[in-house]
Amino acid sequence: MHALTRYFSDSYAQARERFLAAAEPLAAHIQSYPIEAKGSQGEALATDVALIGDAGAQRVLIMTSATHGVEGFCGSGCQLSLLDDAPMLERARQAGVALLLVHAVNPYGFSWVSRTDEGNVDLNRNAQPFDGRPLPANPGYGDIHGLLLPQEWPPTEHNRQAIARHIEQHGLAATTQAVSRGQYTHPDGLFYGGDRSAPSLQNLRAILQTHASRHARIGWIDVHTGLGPRGHGEKIYAGRRDDSEVARARQWWGSDVAVPYQGSSASVDITGHLAGLVYEACPKSEPTLMALEFGTLPWEEVVLALRGRNWLRAHPEAGDALTREILQSTLDAFYCGQADWQGMVLGQSRVAVLQALCGLQASR
Repeated sequence: MHALTRYFSDSYAQARERFLAAAEPLAAHIQSYPIEAKGSQGEALATDVALIGDAGAQRVLIMTSATHGVEGFCGSGCQLSLLDDAPMLERARQAGVALLLVHAVNPYGFSWVSRTDEGNVDLNRNAQPFDGRPLPANPGYGDIHGLLLPQEWPPTEHNRQAIARHIEQHGLAATTQAVSRGQYTHPDGLFYGGDRSAPSLQNLRAILQTHASRHARIGWIDVHTGLGPRGHGEKIYAGRRDDSEVARARQWWGSDVAVPYQGSSASVDITGHLAGLVYEACPKSEPTLMALEFGTLPWEEVVLALRGRNWLRAHPEAGDALTREILQSTLDAFYCGQADWQGMVLGQSRVAVLQALCGLQASR
């Protein structure tokens, strides 16, 4: 139990302190990218970057945590475990692969136990050009938004029945797609992609340009939670619609790599995917991208937690007891603190890192 606990933190502030302390003796370069917003404890918020290995290497493996804030409790644990894994660090050195660990892509959400940032923006729907061209339309979301964000919490029986009727009328698959693919019309809603590039996404773009673009070949593991069976790490292809890139991801991580746009993933085919920044920030590099998604609770419980957290953002006057209940439900939906779940996470994360190192080493 103790061996696992030291990797999994109780707060963003503790995770950040642990990450910086573990990276400092190992990293060739450490840099912090702050945002203006403050944390839940009044702490400064930043995305911290540690480059381990040769900055001039042709190959780099990126591991990111907390793209969806609260999911950082898991992702940070994977990064801390890697920093403590001397054999794997040596394996990377021998393979000629630098490691770029990006801790807390969305530090606000990590600190405030929220999936979204200070503007309620889902960073994994925010990678849009925002250049005046129309944003992706999702009319189906508007049809259900009022039901997802009711006036009172917990939802009433009338609200639950109305959602059930909507699903019966439109189908579960269509409803799931409308809710979670990304929407740009309801700033207080779920999976909101924003109307401009979010500060934390701007930081990530700068991180990629500064620390990754010099490498000819890039592997990227973005750690997520919330979808799929408890403790199972689904390997989700995170790149553009390119059959050769899909084939390379499957060559690295296995034929069970799921592809959302082909309908083989627990994840819907989202818009504004964060990993798409690599094509803009590192145009001369060859990327191989994968989101590693660890299951927690059944999907309907995860959605209920997301709804509650959005309701709390819209109702800051909520009492202390209800606030604590909603925050705990959000944490439970995206992080299982039990030792067996933590062990499954770290084991599968380690395998994914080793597979990526082998794939990068074999690339020519």
